[in-house]
Amino acid sequence: MEVSLSTHPHKVLSIILAGGVGSRLYPLTADRAKPAVPIGGRYRLIDIVLSNFVNSGIYKIKVLTQYKSDSLNKHIYRGWHVPSFLGHYVEPVPAQQRLGSEWFRGSADAVYQSLNVLIDDMPDYVCVFGGDHIYKMDVRHMLEFHITASADLTVAAIPVPTSEASAFGVIEVDESWRMVGFEEKPAQPKEMPGRPGWSLVSMGNYIFDPLSLISELTRDAENEESAHDFGKNIIPGMLDNYRVFVYDFSQNMVPGQSKRERGYWRDVGTIASYFEANMDLVSVNPVFDLYNTNWPIHTWMPTMPPAKFVFSDGPRMGVATNSLVSEGCIISGGRIDRSILSPKVRINSYSHVEECILFEGVEVGRSARLRRVIVDKGVRIPAGEEIGYDIERDRQRFTVTPEDIVVIPKGYVF
Repeated sequence: MEVSLSTHPHKVLSIILAGGVGSRLYPLTADRAKPAVPIGGRYRLIDIVLSNFVNSGIYKIKVLTQYKSDSLNKHIYRGWHVPSFLGHYVEPVPAQQRLGSEWFRGSADAVYQSLNVLIDDMPDYVCVFGGDHIYKMDVRHMLEFHITASADLTVAAIPVPTSEASAFGVIEVDESWRMVGFEEKPAQPKEMPGRPGWSLVSMGNYIFDPLSLISELTRDAENEESAHDFGKNIIPGMLDNYRVFVYDFSQNMVPGQSKRERGYWRDVGTIASYFEANMDLVSVNPVFDLYNTNWPIHTWMPTMPPAKFVFSDGPRMGVATNSLVSEGCIISGGRIDRSILSPKVRINSYSHVEECILFEGVEVGRSARLRRVIVDKGVRIPAGEEIGYDIERDRQRFTVTPEDIVVIPKGYVF
């Protein structure tokens, strides 16, 4: 049976989990929630999942926030306007302590403490998605699978190398893709039958029957030994008593998408994975295509002038190669290569920026050199400074990952 989302235009509610600390992305999350971390120069991580829902024609969206959510809330309020007179909304829902004095104790508790947003709307289907992954999904296809299977819960999943699977919830399915086993972050992940070296893992994206979700969240809230987490508690607790199915994300296609991009999903949980995801975007043929006009990534930006490249006299030449340069930037006689510049970045004469991610308002002084560096908002790099060339020296001043990626935090003064 084929089911069209247009049959249920007002019966799908989306809840985005955006309250996590994102401690493994520190210091980028020292002053902002993880979903508010910039990606691709002019976007925020939250824009990815919001764009997926809006592009899928799903316009009732609640974003649950908690940790250092000011910039995230501002971004949503200023940029994510949908016509409310049609019953549409994209609304941040801050932690309210409605049920006691505790903040969110886990992903499931975040939804439980915000059950009023679900009960007030009482949709036919509720989507609970994470707010900090990079991928494109036409959610309508997952919803169709959920309806056809008469599922109480559908979990989106994707194959990953078994060597990486211990960081995720690992799933076992039968021939109909009904879930028959689930382990959250196992030390020895199980391989997929017939596909050695690969494991099927949860993407942290779920579609629930609302009554089943309310029942399980209430049951979980009464268990004092629970971690109140979807992966650790809710999914395993539903396996025996509910129809739990798994949606194969690798089969999802969005309009205008190439086969090469199908199944692309990145969990930017660490500085290294965040850096790699950004570097994916500057490749000549990026796997995650920002230029697909049939499936745009929406965002909010204040009005700014175009990027400008100035000077052309020999070595003093404003040049950018294999890079993303946002509006308001000035490349004033410097060179950038394989880098991403957020708005209002200035690169001064004779400087060289290579494989770097520069946040809004960063200024790189004359003759400075940066290699594999992430520079947070508003930092001014002095003239002649070299970062990323002497890693041991850099470790004494900055956060440096095992992959030798240097991170200069917001507010750092040289």
